[in-house]
Amino acid sequence: MKIKSLKIKNFRNYEFLKLQFDPAANIFYGDNAQGKTNILEAVYLSGTSKSHRGTRDKDMIQFGQTESHIETIVEKNEIEYQIDMHLKKNSPKGIAINKIPIRKAGELFGIVNLVFFSPEDLNIIKNGPGERRRFIDLELSQLDKVYLSDLANYNRTVNQRNHLLKEIGFSGNRESADTLDIWDLQLSQYGSRIIERRKRFVEEINEIISSIHQKLTGGREEIRVIYEPSSGDMPLEDAVRRNREKDIKLKSTSVGPHRDDICFLSGDLDIRKFGSQGQQRTAALSLKLSEIELVKRMIHDTPVLLLDDVLSELDKHRQNYLLDSIHDIQTLITCTGVEEFVNHRFSINKVFHVHNGQVVNEN
Repeated sequence: MKIKSLKIKNFRNYEFLKLQFDPAANIFYGDNAQGKTNILEAVYLSGTSKSHRGTRDKDMIQFGQTESHIETIVEKNEIEYQIDMHLKKNSPKGIAINKIPIRKAGELFGIVNLVFFSPEDLNIIKNGPGERRRFIDLELSQLDKVYLSDLANYNRTVNQRNHLLKEIGFSGNRESADTLDIWDLQLSQYGSRIIERRKRFVEEINEIISSIHQKLTGGREEIRVIYEPSSGDMPLEDAVRRNREKDIKLKSTSVGPHRDDICFLSGDLDIRKFGSQGQQRTAALSLKLSEIELVKRMIHDTPVLLLDDVLSELDKHRQNYLLDSIHDIQTLITCTGVEEFVNHRFSINKVFHVHNGQVVNEN
């Protein structure tokens, strides 16, 4: 799987940009705030319909413009796909595959598999559970269209249920509580499927992450990942029913996949709470490298790796391990200078210099 080219118009700080990518390593270097990450964001957006930053469509359109266009050419199994995406200020985005409009963004998933790795990902262990849930959701949504559908339906159900809980809580009208039965049933059905799929994902990660983590720590540490449902050992349906009165008081749904977490253990040590910063960052690196390997296994192909200024955050040992791990993957890398790659004898196939929204191919 390779991304052959990218063309963007009126996106972020780019009025117009057309790039041809090498099938191996592509490096974008330059000072901060010049537009390097915007290129990776456009690629990620074209493959997933979402920004890795969680940004709204209208905020990615160049200032003063009403629309933005991204065209990406992808090659998969020797077949080319053209993905066109139109972002609009006041209406939903338009997406076309091989110039045929699609009705749902979910139809886009699976054409190209992308793994985005940024410095913020190194804090995924120590930060809140929302980031860890987002990690699972972003990856599973690319790999499993059933999961993507269940997640969309679940989120819609939670929003509807919360709206009803607020209505009951503020009005004191208990008669509306009967309507909760419908939402509770849907929430339990979609939520249970999400939990089971997430648990399988964590099991698959566990098959990979242990050996990676041992190599990163020189054999000194082991790691284990555990899925923690907010419903505990109780079936979600029972937990939702038991917490109904509490939810009415709080005017919010207190159990379900939107409240779940992932635990990272080194022996009996919960790395999230008691690990050192070094342990937390190493666990995060192990997790991202496991994600790459898991995607390889599931799609029987290599994903495209988007590496956003991560090397500067790692020590030499972890830099070496990361670079050694991605030699067979098409990678788009941003950095402030190419010296770190030269020092690591990393094969540089294509180098672009980025300055103030202008990109120059230097080889």
